[in-house]
Amino acid sequence: MRHLLLLLMIPFTFSGGEEQTILSELKDEIKEKEVKEKVVKVKEDHTDYLLEALIQVESQGNEKAVGDKHLSRPSIGVLQIRPIMVREVNRILKNQNIKIKYTLDDRYNKDKSIEMFMIWKMNHHPNDTDEVIARCWNGGPRGWKRKATLYYWNKVQNEINNLKTQKLDNNE
Repeated sequence: MRHLLLLLMIPFTFSGGEEQTILSELKDEIKEKEVKEKVVKVKEDHTDYLLEALIQVESQGNEKAVGDKHLSRPSIGVLQIRPIMVREVNRILKNQNIKIKYTLDDRYNKDKSIEMFMIWKMNHHPNDTDEVIARCWNGGPRGWKRKATLYYWNKVQNEINNLKTQKLDNNE
């Protein structure tokens, strides 16, 4: 009985623990890669008029744009991302067990801003219309219901039409 008790007290250290860690890291890398591939695929498949229009309306394409300066933490970058959106994207990634984590400085990078937007869009608005997506981007989770976001949507819609017209003119 004494020998059995001693055996139970000895921790079992097989190579399985190390293998589990390696497998876990590989799974994380694969998930991270899948997210980035989805974002790249969406970018390559077609011109995302909504995304391009949002960038034009928000910052005219300026990565260093700073808006809402009256707030203690302004919106930054091509998509004018606020700190709460960075937290929301990181929350989405954490819930999906993806070990990517964005920082507030990532808002100054156009590609990372677009990645954050796409993650938010794929999670919250996978099948919504451009109008709902744009109005929620501007007005928060219930932005599509707010009268105040109609003006913003009209600006985005005009920009989408301009982009489509430019593309048609360039293809002639």
